Parts: sequence; C-alpha cells; structure tokens
Amino acid sequence: MCLGIPGRITDVREEAGVRMGTADFGGVRREVCLAYTPEAGVGAYVVVHVGFAITRIDEAEAERTLEVLRAMADAVENELGEPLPTRTPEPPGPRRPGPPG
Repeated sequence: MCLGIPGRITDVREEAGVRMGTADFGGVRREVCLAYTPEAGVGAYVVVHVGFAITRIDEAEAERTLEVLRAMADAVENELGEPLPTRTPEPPGPRRPGPPG
C-alpha cells in the first residue's frame, strides 16, 4: 500500500541545493523534500509520500485525512515508523460545521 500523509511544514531550508523542511504529522515530525512543492512555505499543509511533499492541500482536508489515517493505525505506523498520536478531544461546545453525513 502506498500512502500520502498530510503534514504541516514547520521550517524550510536548503541542503546541498535541495529545498528541504520539517513536516509535522499531527505530532510526529519528519524531514521532507520540498523540491516538488516550491509554493509551500512554513504553515502550509502538504501531502508527503516516501519523504517527498508531492502536493499542497488546505488545512481542513489535512485534518479530515489525518482522522481517517488515525483509524488505520497499522498502515500509518508502517509508513512513518511510529503511530500518529491520538488527538486530544475538543471541549464541549458548539460544533464546527463540517461535511454532511
């Protein structure tokens, strides 16, 4: 199985002429190559596959995808080498609007 996992870029730098950065996958941080996503800067969400950021996505899509991946813990652990941390439940209160269903 091949997975693209969304992460938020926390820093950007150049290493040996290659655009690199760190991505945070809901608490797990990994070094990623940003050469294929030159428009993505700090704070942007990208989909990462085998260490390469392959496309940029919005925060809502990243969060939805991470929720699905948390439900597929074994697949994520195989891809990242460790499980995603569980998300802290939101305090009671009005729900944010989301997709129907």
